[in-house]
Amino acid sequence: MIALDALGADHGPATVLEGARASGLDVALYGPAADMRAAAGDPRLEIVDSPLAIRGDEEPARAVRSRPEASIVRAATAVAGGRAEALVSAGPTGAVLAASLFHVKRLRGVHRPAIAALVPVPGRPTLLLDAGANAQVRPEHLVQFAYMGAAFMEAVHGVERPLVGLLSIGEEPGKGTPDVVEAHERLAGGPLDFAGNLEGGDLTSGAVDVVVTDGFTGNVALKTMEGTAKTVVGAIRDAVRSGPVSGVGGLLIRGKVGRLRRELDPNTVGGAILLGLRRVVVIAHGRSSADGIAGALRLARRAVDDRMVERTAAALEAGGALRSVPAASVASADD
Repeated sequence: MIALDALGADHGPATVLEGARASGLDVALYGPAADMRAAAGDPRLEIVDSPLAIRGDEEPARAVRSRPEASIVRAATAVAGGRAEALVSAGPTGAVLAASLFHVKRLRGVHRPAIAALVPVPGRPTLLLDAGANAQVRPEHLVQFAYMGAAFMEAVHGVERPLVGLLSIGEEPGKGTPDVVEAHERLAGGPLDFAGNLEGGDLTSGAVDVVVTDGFTGNVALKTMEGTAKTVVGAIRDAVRSGPVSGVGGLLIRGKVGRLRRELDPNTVGGAILLGLRRVVVIAHGRSSADGIAGALRLARRAVDDRMVERTAAALEAGGALRSVPAASVASADD
């Protein structure tokens, strides 16, 4: 069973419900029952009436603490209590992050969770993290992000020995902030397949499987790539429609352009995964269509089935990247 927050998505609970039905999975929807009557009689869907939402303009931690009946809080609590195996939400990222930290909790020994997102480029899938959870980081955070990202690509996407790169302002080991330079030194001496520093232009080249950076830089980079992809696809469409001759050419390449558009569409990816927690948490795009919600649910299901959390904990421990605590735990409720 996957707990799905039905509130917060731009297109409303009806679209979230449609995505849940399209996924073909067992899903518990947390949202206003009055808006999800269409689920009645579907044996794979359970409705938990939770009409209270947390808005994007609220302070996330305060709102999560003060409103235990909010849909995202109830869904996160269900995952923490074992009534659901994973959490999916297209609501405000801050609220999802706060609810996950308070209830699902971090893996023991993990400094901070990181939002990991596949970059919207065709070809070789590339994971970018952190994509927005931590605006400021220390070297040890970047090191943990590298191990968590590599474990995810291996467990969920089947990449053997993922190649990891560190985003900086130059390829040389000494380039970048002091924190990036120190992180480079630690990663270079570890067991990961480390490619060294990458520059911004390398993000879309498919040169590595995992790109590591802080959440501020990662979020700006990801949204820039999403906006650029949308602009490029729109420019191709407008050029094809600009005249009768180009229109004929457009008919010839329509299939290829359609495939390109699907590859660049964030809905195709399904969502970003919040790595470093004791259970699987997927943050779907706020503008997700029903297909995007369904994709996020399938991503969560795949991460659970492939034991992503357990494999992440094992990778961090094997690489000596955990804080100085007892062996990593994925089961205990408190740090």
